[in-house]
Amino acid sequence: MNTIGLGNALVDVLLQMEDDNILSGIGVKKGAMEMISKEQMITIQESNKALKRTLTPGGSVCNTMRAMGLLGANVGYIGKIGKDEYATFYEEALRKAGVHPNFIRTAGVSGCCTVLISPDGERTMCTFLGPAPTIQPDEISDTTLAGYDCIYIEGYLLVNEALVRSTMQKAKSKGMRIALDLSNFNIVNGFKALLEEIIPEYVDILFSNESEAEAFTGLKAEDAVKKLSTWVDISLVTLGKEGALVGSKGKIIRIPAEGGKPKDTTGAGDHFAAGFLYGQSIGATLEQSASIGSLLAGYIIDVIGPQIPTDKWEQIKLKVKKLVCK
Repeated sequence: MNTIGLGNALVDVLLQMEDDNILSGIGVKKGAMEMISKEQMITIQESNKALKRTLTPGGSVCNTMRAMGLLGANVGYIGKIGKDEYATFYEEALRKAGVHPNFIRTAGVSGCCTVLISPDGERTMCTFLGPAPTIQPDEISDTTLAGYDCIYIEGYLLVNEALVRSTMQKAKSKGMRIALDLSNFNIVNGFKALLEEIIPEYVDILFSNESEAEAFTGLKAEDAVKKLSTWVDISLVTLGKEGALVGSKGKIIRIPAEGGKPKDTTGAGDHFAAGFLYGQSIGATLEQSASIGSLLAGYIIDVIGPQIPTDKWEQIKLKVKKLVCK
């Protein structure tokens, strides 16, 4: 199963703060995720040039596709970027991870999430979406989808309803499986009616965490996964340190969590999805696939940021091989 992802293409700029005074200076609450303008982004980054910074390719689906690519899956990614140094960095980073980029380019600055990291590890995110959510339905052609068996879409794109509907219709007409991540409980609350319409009609694999599943169904996790599995072929609900639940055809599978005390949970859900979709791409069982997802999530919570260190991947591949051979 070859998989292509569709998501908000954002470069993450991680800034290590020496104290939290910067936050009060820019008027952002610690731990919040604020939407900002291009001008605000430039001001924040320019005024904090002295801070230690790290660039990473970001966006939920991008994290998932990169992890799948590093496992050896045949994957692609669709996103919209500008024509700047961030765009160049983003494309190069995807190629290095083995992801085939399908970028729509537009004049101007690419989307960027400036992540301000406090000394205690708390993250405050200032996000300039830029062109990321403005993909037009006709910018995704049949040629772009050709050669893929599955498309993975992030819930954040539901703000662009025409794009999501059109892409799902195209994918279904080509016999592709559709995987959707609910992304955030605010997305669920804001687009519940749309989700109730498109999920039963188009979605085959549905990812959510506990709060998203509860917001969508009004039920606790175990009952939520049961209900959702009557709408889709496979429903998955992640439970943090309690692991994950997989529901399919009336059967519920409980998957234990991997890893120790989290240093940073950023990207845990993205990597769980990567492991599961990778498992499905190689013909693994539902339990094996979800266990691969749990394995990757266990690795990502042990580091700061949404990327597993390069030197860990050979070890991960060996563990995946053992899981699948059980």
